[in-house]
Amino acid sequence: MSGRAVCVLRSGDGVEGTVEFSSSGSATRVTGTISGLKPGNHGFHIHMWGDLSNGCASTGGHFNPHGKTHGGPTSEVRHAGDLGNIVADESGKAVVDITDKQIPLEGPQSIIGRAVVVHAGEDDLGQGNNDESLKTGNAGGRVACGVVAMAPQPASM
Repeated sequence: MSGRAVCVLRSGDGVEGTVEFSSSGSATRVTGTISGLKPGNHGFHIHMWGDLSNGCASTGGHFNPHGKTHGGPTSEVRHAGDLGNIVADESGKAVVDITDKQIPLEGPQSIIGRAVVVHAGEDDLGQGNNDESLKTGNAGGRVACGVVAMAPQPASM
C-alpha cells in the first residue's frame, strides 16, 4: 500500500514548516523544512493526540502503542513516535528527511490525526540515565506542532 499525508507546523514564536509523509510498503518517509528554530538539535516526535485546543500542550505524550520506554529511531526499545532529532542550521532552518517503519499512514496504528511536535532541545534518545529520559528523551518544551492529515493522491497520467 502507498499513501501520502501532510502536517503544517506552527507556533506562537515564529517556528513554522511543513512535513510530508509518503508510505510505500512497510516504511514511511518524512520530508520537509522547518524554520525559526534555535540552531542545534531538536527532538522530533509523533504525539498521541491531534488535539491542538491548548496548543502543543494538549497533544499528549509520544505515540506509544506498544507501551515501551523512550528510545532513538534505531533503538529496539522505543515509542513508535520517537523519530530522534532534527538539526537546525545557523539560520534556524532544519531539513527533515527520515524513513521509519513504525509510523504507518494506514491501519490500526496509523499516525493520521496524531500530532507532530518539535521540541526546544535535543532528544537524548533514552540514554540520559533518568526517568524523564525514558519518557521524553529530556527534549524540553514544545516549540511547534501540527496534525497529520491525509493528502490527496496525485492524478494518474
